[in-house]
Amino acid sequence: MQAVVELEGVHKHFGKLHVLRGVTFSVARGEVVAIIGRSGSGKSTALRCIDRLETVDGGTIQVCGHAVHDPRLELRALRQDVGIVFQSYNLFPHLTVLQNITLAPRAVKRIGHDEARGIAMQVLEHVGLVDKAEAYPEQLSGGQQQRVAIARSLAMKPQVMLFDEVTSALDPQLTGEVLKVIENLAAEGMTMVLVTHEMAFARGVADRIVFMHQGTVWEDGGPEMLSAPRTPELREFLGNGL
Repeated sequence: MQAVVELEGVHKHFGKLHVLRGVTFSVARGEVVAIIGRSGSGKSTALRCIDRLETVDGGTIQVCGHAVHDPRLELRALRQDVGIVFQSYNLFPHLTVLQNITLAPRAVKRIGHDEARGIAMQVLEHVGLVDKAEAYPEQLSGGQQQRVAIARSLAMKPQVMLFDEVTSALDPQLTGEVLKVIENLAAEGMTMVLVTHEMAFARGVADRIVFMHQGTVWEDGGPEMLSAPRTPELREFLGNGL
């Protein structure tokens, strides 16, 4: 299958700290890959490098035909193909849900008001929040805000969606409603890379699991590897329930 995301020998330093140490993995079109690992293992840094929120110090990253490692990368083109959702929702508090979602399509893709509104209502239906179109972020629960953040990314019609611990700030009930949206996207064939600590979710939704440890890909395989880890490091990670 065609690789949509490809990391090859990626290195990243923050000062003297060597965070990524030759990370290599790929994601095929329509595949869902969950990245798991302890805090400090480099998983979120790897995700941020895919969207060029961090620049790499070595190795190559190809995403949807864009050479992300290249200093001459056209960021605007990359960001049209890649959507990213963070742990914090990053919604504009002074804008309604509808305005939050239509902002990027209108500014980046230069589409008209009516078309942008139509797209926004479509993606809000996708996440089950059509009735909240005119609400402000402060009027929504954390789970609803996170679903709006997902809808905002979907409005750009990306080829790849990245999720960085999107449920870690939510209580269990709200976590469930956000994970349901991601499950639906997976069922529709959206290519996704998820950094997550939700092992049951990773097992149920991901086609592949990447376990990162000390800045490297320590294990890479199907969801069954969570039941039969090959290394002591993954066994210990799963045993601690982290």
